[in-house]
Amino acid sequence: MHNFLPFAYFEQQFVPFEDANISIATHALHYGTGAFGGLRGIPNPANNRQILLFRLDRHCKRLSQSARFLHYDLPADKIQAVIIDFIRKNQPQISFYIRPFVYTSDLGIAPRLHKIEKNFFVYGLELGDYLSPAGVSCRISSWHRQEDQSFPLRGKISGAYITSSLAKTEAVESGFDEAILLNSQGKVCEASGMNIFVVRDGQLITPSFDQDILEGITRDSILALARDFGIPVVERPLDKSELFIADEVFLSGTAAKIAPINRIENYTLPAERPLTEKLRTQLVSIVENRQPDYQHWVHVVDLD
Repeated sequence: MHNFLPFAYFEQQFVPFEDANISIATHALHYGTGAFGGLRGIPNPANNRQILLFRLDRHCKRLSQSARFLHYDLPADKIQAVIIDFIRKNQPQISFYIRPFVYTSDLGIAPRLHKIEKNFFVYGLELGDYLSPAGVSCRISSWHRQEDQSFPLRGKISGAYITSSLAKTEAVESGFDEAILLNSQGKVCEASGMNIFVVRDGQLITPSFDQDILEGITRDSILALARDFGIPVVERPLDKSELFIADEVFLSGTAAKIAPINRIENYTLPAERPLTEKLRTQLVSIVENRQPDYQHWVHVVDLD
C-alpha cells in the first residue's frame, strides 16, 4: 500500500493526485513510449521547513535527454521548476520519492513519435528503504539486458522495463530478493533497476558504459566518492564468475541507495564489507547535507 503525496502535476497544472488520470487509449500505455526519472527528497534534519534533493540538476538533465528520444523538447530547467513547485505544493514531512514522467499523450494507435502530442506529469509517494540495508540475495536472471543498437539505453525509457519486471519477478518467485542481468555478450550488466559494484583486492569495479548499462546518477556519485577517498576505481566488462569470488558486492540506485548483496545464487559473500559501509556512510551524510565539500550536490527547497 503506497501513501501518495496529495497533489500531482498533470496537464500543466496541480491537481489532487486521485484526479490525475489518463485515458485507456493513451498512446504511451500501448507502446511504452514514455520516459521517467526518480529522485528522493528528505526533510532537512537541521531545519524541518526545508527539503533536501540529491543531485536535482543531474536528474532533470537526464530526464530532458530521455525526452529527446521521444522527439520531445522538454528543457531541464522546466522540469526542475515544476519539481520545486511540486514540493512546495505538497509540503512533505517525511522521506519521499518523486516520479516525473514524459510520454506520448495522444489517443492514437499507430506506433510513432512524429506528429503526436507529448506531455509531462509528476507525482510522489512516501518511501523508506526500497531494499533491505542489511543486504539482499540475488540470482542471475535468465533474461538479458537489451542492446543499445536496438534500444536507446542512455534514456530511462518506460518500455525497457518489461525486461526488468520479468527479471525481478523471476528472482522473487525463485526465492531471491533481486535479479542480476547479463548483457548480450554474457557480461554482468545491472540489476532490475540498479547498477552493480564489485570489490576485489581493494579495487572498486563496475561495468563500463559500453556494457549497455543505465548511466546511473548514484553510480556516478559513488565513483566520485571512491576517487576522493583514494580507492582505485575500474570501469570495465565484468564476468559472472567474478561475482562469486568478490570481497564485496553492492547495488546502487536512487530508490535502493547503496544495498549490499549477501548471497548470489548459492554463493555466500563475506559478512564484512568495509568499503561498502564507508561509501554508504559518506553518501548518507552528503544526502543529509552534512558534508560541506559536497553541498553542491544538494538542492535545498524552502517550504515557506
